Amino acid sequence: MKQGPQLGLLSGIGLVASSMIGVGVLVSAGWAASVLDPDEILLAWLVGGVIALCGARAYAALAELIPRSGGEYRYLSDLLHPVLGSMAGWASLFLGFAAPVAFCAAMADAYASTLVPLPEHSVGIAIIVGVTALGMCSARATQRVQDALALAKIALFALFLAVGAAAGSHAWPTWTSEVPHDGFPLQSFVAQLLWVAVAYTGWNTAAYASEEFREPRRDVPRAMLIGTLIVTALYLAVNWVFVANLDTATLAQWRAEGGDAARTTLGHLIVRELAGPTGAAAMSAFVVLAMISSTSAFTVAGPRVYAAMADDGALPRVFAARSGTTPAASTLLQGTVALALLLTHSFDLLVENVGAALTFTTALAALALLRARLRPPQALDTSRLGFVPLTAAALYFLASTYTLLAAALERPSRLLWIALLLAVAAVTHRTRRRA
Repeated sequence: MKQGPQLGLLSGIGLVASSMIGVGVLVSAGWAASVLDPDEILLAWLVGGVIALCGARAYAALAELIPRSGGEYRYLSDLLHPVLGSMAGWASLFLGFAAPVAFCAAMADAYASTLVPLPEHSVGIAIIVGVTALGMCSARATQRVQDALALAKIALFALFLAVGAAAGSHAWPTWTSEVPHDGFPLQSFVAQLLWVAVAYTGWNTAAYASEEFREPRRDVPRAMLIGTLIVTALYLAVNWVFVANLDTATLAQWRAEGGDAARTTLGHLIVRELAGPTGAAAMSAFVVLAMISSTSAFTVAGPRVYAAMADDGALPRVFAARSGTTPAASTLLQGTVALALLLTHSFDLLVENVGAALTFTTALAALALLRARLRPPQALDTSRLGFVPLTAAALYFLASTYTLLAAALERPSRLLWIALLLAVAAVTHRTRRRA
């Protein structure tokens, strides 16, 4: 059914916040406590927030310059090279959206299992299938559900912070990491930034669905900036509750008692310690709702990228969508890939690969903005690009490049996804040119 653009500023902020707030912030503290002290964990989240804000400011300028759906696929294709755009499109399909949907489903499974024993992946499969079906049927209904779930997610984190403020410790934590270190652990810190980057993934979500906004040049940039500011503040507060109420002895005891190896239910552990079993059960129920919200947000944005690729011939025409209509085939494609990832991949390995590949593609988008100012494309007026967005783009590119190189030096296999995506993009681009 044909529908006009539906999204306004508030819906855009909700879309960005719902995409960002999800898996990483509830998981990474369990990993970070192994190698970082409390102040270093908080610093990692602050640095990650600043980097995300720089990226959001650069993308705000890109969204004003090119107010079309597609995100990095559109920006890199128009400003750098179609091969790089195609690579970003494939990255969006497998890592930018389908993988986070699989993360959210896995998180929902883990927290639902603290409430009642269920068959493995049953909750995750139900969420992916249900949200995908809704997204295929109606963009308007998906938006309404998304807005309601965004409020539920805000309620979850408000409850978590309220419990931390009322029953948690307010003193500066004195525990140290499980792996002692002298001086600042730069290598471990940079490695953790990949996890943090995954948690901040979604600050650019509004750019993928620009054509779904009634006023894209105005509301897409504002949604990204305001949403990222809100989430950065929230992440720092949530991680304060974690580090103030966590100690290595409690964490070790929890693992010995059967805590999951992926640390996904660390939030449940903290609330159980502070508010008892009833509070922990409420926390788990809200997390399942929050994961549905994140899945819904990714289902709004992701299929628009594949539809844009289909419009340009990078994917079969069946995945395209007429203006104002729901890209049903692309929505089904994303849901299918997400199900496959949920059933076949371990959580931690997928997080590291996603963090590296998405850091690479977003850094290229920041570079594209800088190049557009230095060598303006014929069809675009880049004279209004000022000092602030260009500085933000330069800082984001440099910080992302350093993080990626440092992480790759520690574990070169983190670059495998990037190499694979580039190879697939080059082959598909060459095939299209021959056709």
